[in-house]
Amino acid sequence: MIKIAHLYPTELNLYGDSGNILCLKKRLEWRGLEAKIIPVNCGDALPDFDLLFIGGGQDREMRLLARDIRKKGDALRFAVQSKKVIFAICGGFQLLGKYYETADGELIKLSGALPFYTVGGARRMIGNTVFDTPFGITVGFENHSGRTYLDGLTPLGKIISGFGNNGEDKTEGLLFNNTIGTYAHGPVLPKNPVLADELLSRAAGLKLDALDDKEELLCNRELIRRFK
Repeated sequence: MIKIAHLYPTELNLYGDSGNILCLKKRLEWRGLEAKIIPVNCGDALPDFDLLFIGGGQDREMRLLARDIRKKGDALRFAVQSKKVIFAICGGFQLLGKYYETADGELIKLSGALPFYTVGGARRMIGNTVFDTPFGITVGFENHSGRTYLDGLTPLGKIISGFGNNGEDKTEGLLFNNTIGTYAHGPVLPKNPVLADELLSRAAGLKLDALDDKEELLCNRELIRRFK
């Protein structure tokens, strides 16, 4: 059984991000593997998990969750350093950093699980995005005003089209041990089955049998062709 913890499932679910959970669950079931989805809400201790998913939110949710995510900071740092599999999107990605500075200068301290930070901007970065990663070219949709600066950490990929982490340095997301952060909504995993299986392989600790992804890969290639 693969245990998938879903952090803040009610608060962080923009642009169909919970569809990523459905995608992971179905791709396991198609291989005859069982998935257990564990919702983790404010006040809950971080449970034992094989894969932790954190979806996206906005500044309002960031403020609401800041205190709780700081309480979970030690557990998240331990999970990151222990090479647990973590997949975080947009606001969920930002929560793993040190802080978020809003456009009006308010400093919101976050989990500090990793030493990067985010600064809010006046202009939103919106649109389809295509970026090159170690797992192939990936396509998604981004909508964020936060500019994330990795401070020397390794990005998930390099922007082909779109804005990425900050619209300046052509980086997208983050890749550290088995932690992957990205600004790609969509949901991103059904559009990029190779990335979905990379997460599942790491979570299961084994190479998974291949699925018939003909239609998924056709869709992926068409979206890349259209948006790059």
